Amino acid sequence: MSASSWGSRFVVTTFGESHGMGLGAVIDGCPAGVVFDHDLLTNNLARRRPGQSHEGVTLVTDRNEQDQPQVLSGVFEGKTLGTPIAVVVQNQDQRSGDYEKIKNSPRPGHADDVWKGKFHHSDHRGGGRSSGRETLARVIAGSIAEMLVKQLSPKTQVVAWTSQVGPVALTKEEIHSSLKTQKNPKNIDAFAARLPHLEKSIEVKELLLAAKKDGKSYGGIADIFVINPPPHLGQPVFHKLKSDLAGAYMSIGATHGVELGYGFSASDAEGSQFHDPKNDDTHRYGGIRGGISTGEPIHFRVAFKPTATVLHHAQSGRHDPCIIPRAIPVLEAMTYMVLADHILWARQDRV
Repeated sequence: MSASSWGSRFVVTTFGESHGMGLGAVIDGCPAGVVFDHDLLTNNLARRRPGQSHEGVTLVTDRNEQDQPQVLSGVFEGKTLGTPIAVVVQNQDQRSGDYEKIKNSPRPGHADDVWKGKFHHSDHRGGGRSSGRETLARVIAGSIAEMLVKQLSPKTQVVAWTSQVGPVALTKEEIHSSLKTQKNPKNIDAFAARLPHLEKSIEVKELLLAAKKDGKSYGGIADIFVINPPPHLGQPVFHKLKSDLAGAYMSIGATHGVELGYGFSASDAEGSQFHDPKNDDTHRYGGIRGGISTGEPIHFRVAFKPTATVLHHAQSGRHDPCIIPRAIPVLEAMTYMVLADHILWARQDRV
């Protein structure tokens, strides 16, 4: 049985394949009375959708999906009912014929062969359910989680951005400078590849245009911040906030590593300096201690491997030269899902 459901209190089930009739999500556990913001849902899907451009230039796959959501249940007169919320998006721009050549010849770096080996019957068209298009359903669920979080904790804001594509990277200082000035996803979206640095975003734009033309691809790193998170979220010992966030990020296709706060660089530090109470650099813990949020900004970094399908692997089909720009709203969605789950869970912590 495939594990297509996630969450303990805010439970999400996603469904659909890349070239099927459509994809969607069912959310169970969202309380009644949450104001349903249809524009928020539509805008978040638009930020993730394929075919989008920046200043008239397309840096992502040319597959052109409109990704218009249809709410089937769980919402009435603009508010959630407390019953399962079902939302579906129809696929409109499939080119399944592009994938006939790979039906019996798995693509290097993709999940084609392991899915077929596991299930003995799989949908090869566009990767089926292993396709990045599955993340559309996560953005649906994450948008509803965002509505819930903003109603229960209005000051909480999740923002993510691209901090590295191939050889072009923001410095540590530039990342923390961006945190001070770029706290709104709309501001991040104004930069090419969602990398919030004027000169370096232009470098990345040129890099990805050349990669798209030459059939190359790049990996990179994304930074995710939760600003003004509720304190005391997290359920020791097996559902620490850090473990649930890390697991949520690593469940996204193409992710290859996760860091919290100082991450692996903390292993080089000396303890008395790292834990010095006079050290006002709160980023070292990443906003979580003992698996529980402190109320300080939560900071994760997520590494992505290069997109597997490039031109010398597949002469047809449409693909991203770098997945990170479209993964940014997915990372934000998964963060809101974890926050919603833990906010609801925390209400049971004590009388």
